[in-house]
Amino acid sequence: MNATGAVAAAVVPAAGRGERLGPGAPKALRELGGVPLLVHAVRALTRSRAVGLVVVAAPADGVAEVVGLLDSHGLDGKDVRVVPGGATRQESVRLGLAAIPAEVEIVLVHDAARPLVPVEVVDAVAAAVRAGAEAVVPAVPLADTVKRVEPNPGGPEPVLDTPDRSTLRAVQTPQGFRRETLAEVHAKALAEENAGGADALPAVTDDAGLVERFGGRVVVVPGHEEAFKVTRPLDLVLAEAVLARRRASDAY
Repeated sequence: MNATGAVAAAVVPAAGRGERLGPGAPKALRELGGVPLLVHAVRALTRSRAVGLVVVAAPADGVAEVVGLLDSHGLDGKDVRVVPGGATRQESVRLGLAAIPAEVEIVLVHDAARPLVPVEVVDAVAAAVRAGAEAVVPAVPLADTVKRVEPNPGGPEPVLDTPDRSTLRAVQTPQGFRRETLAEVHAKALAEENAGGADALPAVTDDAGLVERFGGRVVVVPGHEEAFKVTRPLDLVLAEAVLARRRASDAY
């Protein structure tokens, strides 16, 4: 891997609405400590020396708004680019990937809704790809017992079994990939979608899942409890508390 290729680029898919946070602005533009979640997430990536470029996939009708937002929060000195995203997360990642220069060999994909990921997690993911892994995810052990159930929305759900918690991990982002691996699995997923429609594909909720689906190997590095995803109103309350603690200790 050459010196240019060893510097990672990151894609932040931020075109979704995130309805579970309630009506209003798209989730990525909701504020945490007076600053949009998206700005926090991009800052977290740019703090890492391993990341040389961040590409944000914004709502197709909101590119200019997102450019202005990032510029107004002091990110114009970094290499941050904004491109139109797609109708799905997968499409947004694919469009973001297409905007990354061909010589970049390491690509990270980060959720805009994980605004507080520590820089050491970003560094660890990039370093693992640089060391030879084709796909890397940060993850943390589960604190709760997990039950596998037979889905029955709105009613009691029969328990099928209780997986061994020691073998399970809660996966976070950024996830890291060799550029050629990520491009290949997205191309294969698009080809399958075009051939049989979206219903022909099993549900895949992250890019590492695509690598697994097409036979690739994914490895785990330690994540961090503060890299949680802001999905529901209670998550935003917790994120505000974490941010306040960081600011009080001059760590942010």
